[in-house]
Amino acid sequence: MRLTVLTPSFGKLSSTPIARAAALGLELDHRTENHPKSGQTLIDALAGAEAVLVGLDTIDADVLAACPELKVVAKHGAGVDNIDLDAAAAAGVTVVNTPGANADAVADLTMGLLIMGARRIREAEDSLRAGRWEVFFGTELTGKQLGILGFGRIGRAVARRAVGFGMRIAAYDPFVPDHAIAEAGAVPMSLAEAVAGSDFLTLHLPAGDEPLLHRELIESMPAGAGLINAARGGLVDEPALASALHEGNLSFAALDAFATEPPAADDPLLHAPNLIATPHIGAYSDIANANMGSWAVEDVVRVLQGEEPRFPVH
Repeated sequence: MRLTVLTPSFGKLSSTPIARAAALGLELDHRTENHPKSGQTLIDALAGAEAVLVGLDTIDADVLAACPELKVVAKHGAGVDNIDLDAAAAAGVTVVNTPGANADAVADLTMGLLIMGARRIREAEDSLRAGRWEVFFGTELTGKQLGILGFGRIGRAVARRAVGFGMRIAAYDPFVPDHAIAEAGAVPMSLAEAVAGSDFLTLHLPAGDEPLLHRELIESMPAGAGLINAARGGLVDEPALASALHEGNLSFAALDAFATEPPAADDPLLHAPNLIATPHIGAYSDIANANMGSWAVEDVVRVLQGEEPRFPVH
């Protein structure tokens, strides 16, 4: 059995996934250069492959048609928006992912970004390094409302952490029933209610064809509110967000995901005031890296041996 590995993050922070693959008799073929791949470059890398482990590589109908030997596509993570699921089903290719493997890692980063923005840590550090000794008044989290858009594994992990800081939790999720949100200790709200009524807003939903947070919703956020996006860049109308920051309507925005990655150096959003930006590092922790890689290779082996995978994507 052989697995073509496209994502360079596989086993990067933990040797566990590579050891697990060896124990299962799975040979690894690393093709991690020029990640992410798409089109003919990807087709060439998958010549004769039965299994592939992808990061942000684009698995579309053309790739699947050109790789008839392919039996399983494993996502090194949870989001499968880069995989054409309908085309995979039509081609008889099983798609698996690793839901929850990086939930705690992303939740930790989300809280770090929230605290960094609320307490103006980046501004204070920049000032100190510039030779000044200034006072920066920030906002405490206790008693503030955190609006969580997307109340799956990551959203709930964020909620558990935020409750420890004394925050009130409001949640919107079109895929989770209101009673399930309430049972988890959050107040279910509509999208408009959560956006307009929250002191801080954090995003944990898959991206759609259009931004979830469009200009009108961004403009409805309370004056001085903060926004955190550690999910997908396409969730936010980035020009509208840049405008809100330039106009001072928001106290900060903290982004770990951008519509185009990496963003261009002259992207206006990168030059907006009170922006905290990180290069999509949410899943890059030791435990998450071990979980994602190990769970992926285990399911690949299951599929290649004709067994049901643990995490099929339907």
